[in-house]
Amino acid sequence: MNPRRWTIKRLLEVTAEYLKTKGIENPRLDAEVLLAQTLGLDRVGLYLRLDQPLTEKELSGYRSLVRRRAAREPLQYITGRQEFWSLAFKVTPDVLIPRPETEVLVEEALRRIPAGAQGMPLRILDLGTGCGAVAVAVAKEREHARVWATDISSGALSVAEENAALHGVAGRITFLPGNLFAPLAGLGLFFHLIVSNPPYVRSDELAELAPEVRDFEPPGALDGGPDGLAIVREILTRAPDYLAPGGWVLVEMAPPQEQAASAFVRGLGAYEEPVHIKDYQDRFRVLGAQKA
Repeated sequence: MNPRRWTIKRLLEVTAEYLKTKGIENPRLDAEVLLAQTLGLDRVGLYLRLDQPLTEKELSGYRSLVRRRAAREPLQYITGRQEFWSLAFKVTPDVLIPRPETEVLVEEALRRIPAGAQGMPLRILDLGTGCGAVAVAVAKEREHARVWATDISSGALSVAEENAALHGVAGRITFLPGNLFAPLAGLGLFFHLIVSNPPYVRSDELAELAPEVRDFEPPGALDGGPDGLAIVREILTRAPDYLAPGGWVLVEMAPPQEQAASAFVRGLGAYEEPVHIKDYQDRFRVLGAQKA
């Protein structure tokens, strides 16, 4: 078939139908994003050129991207970016793709960091920073804050550093390699706020996740142990040793984990009564606890 007959309009229609047969949740949207990526356009630009035919080279490149998506590779890994907090973040298979519900974690962090505060800069710690989405978003919003961010993955830290530089906050975020609090040993730092979006999927649920998650995202950023709370408990147990007086810890987790996590916090005796924070779907998402 003459490749000049493959117009943008026809390609979008055919690709959307094809991706639908592969179980893709939003086949038309994904077709548009992949074609826009191929042609160096935005999605609006596609609709201004619906009758434009593709060259052989463009067709080849587009088909390669479509094959990857049909194999259920996440769209964000194919395009190499994901929007979070109205910021564009680089993402690779080394990092978990930022989710919209994690923006609640940023919102709650900002509530506890006064805007325009004077005096000593506030210290924020982001545990398991991944692509740096939370650390970068907080640093962008609070110019007087200093952020430390740890991650056990050197690949993830490399991506996070790129994102910090991309958004002009590299000078106020210190990235440290290592697991959770380990990189802080001997530094003598105390934080006004500790935030984390740790692995919290139950081990027995990993096989049931969507292929995009199960087969492509880093398992170490997902597996939270038998009840999903293994790392959450470690964070909540150790956080008081690194919190300044009256400091807060905020941890994202799954809605069904609310009561167990809350009871654990109460049992530690190191915090005031825990705070339960809901996401945009009105489901529990973040547990907050202030150092007693």
